[in-house]
Amino acid sequence: MTTSVATSNAVLDELREKIASLEGAGMRRRSVLPFGVGEIDAQLPGGGLAFGALHEVAGGGNGAIDGAAAALFIGGIAARTTGKVVWCLTRFDLFFPALAQVGLHPDRVIFVECDKEETVLASFEEALRYGGLGAVVAELVRLPMTASRRLQLAAEKSGTLGLVIRRWRRQAEASDFGMPTAAVTRWRISVLPSEPLPVPGVGRARWLAELMRVRSGEGGQFIIGACDGKGRICLSSDAADRSDQARRSFAQS
Repeated sequence: MTTSVATSNAVLDELREKIASLEGAGMRRRSVLPFGVGEIDAQLPGGGLAFGALHEVAGGGNGAIDGAAAALFIGGIAARTTGKVVWCLTRFDLFFPALAQVGLHPDRVIFVECDKEETVLASFEEALRYGGLGAVVAELVRLPMTASRRLQLAAEKSGTLGLVIRRWRRQAEASDFGMPTAAVTRWRISVLPSEPLPVPGVGRARWLAELMRVRSGEGGQFIIGACDGKGRICLSSDAADRSDQARRSFAQS
């Protein structure tokens, strides 16, 4: 009887080890969300945006155009996740067809409209703690360090991708984007002239994506093609004017 019990326990222990190994491999595969662009993924620890972490994105200029590009950049990231996406905001001014064009269809999104930023923060944290979601997005003017730490801890606990769009309506609010937060990455997105075509017409939209901060990594600047119908970006094929466009964008920001 003792021998039988010992054998049974050994089999169970071996089975548990195999399950743990499989789960561990699955978690490693799902630990990051790659962009699929080698030059960008190489700048990110693990080769992509970390799940279970907070990421910040803002428009590079003062106008609504760069802010819209930042929202589409976020939408493309969320589109490449699996599961429902919770989007918390105070003003319901998103353009659904534009989100659908970057692969994030409205039927995947649960919109949470709040009366003030404090409620956005609370809803954002609650959704992050819930788990089981593809991503959680929040539109915020300010992101205090204490609040960002709570959000980062909530994302770590559930393994959910937390995405913050920094949106402001007055120039005085823009300076808050430079203040320290607990976000693992910080991005700035600026609109550039579209891809040139060999014939008259409008080419693929282009953005200057600045990775301004990345924990345990180095930042960088990339001229990219805007998100396609599956949320994917690419490096611009028109590399000749990269440095000129980058300098022009910095001069305007």
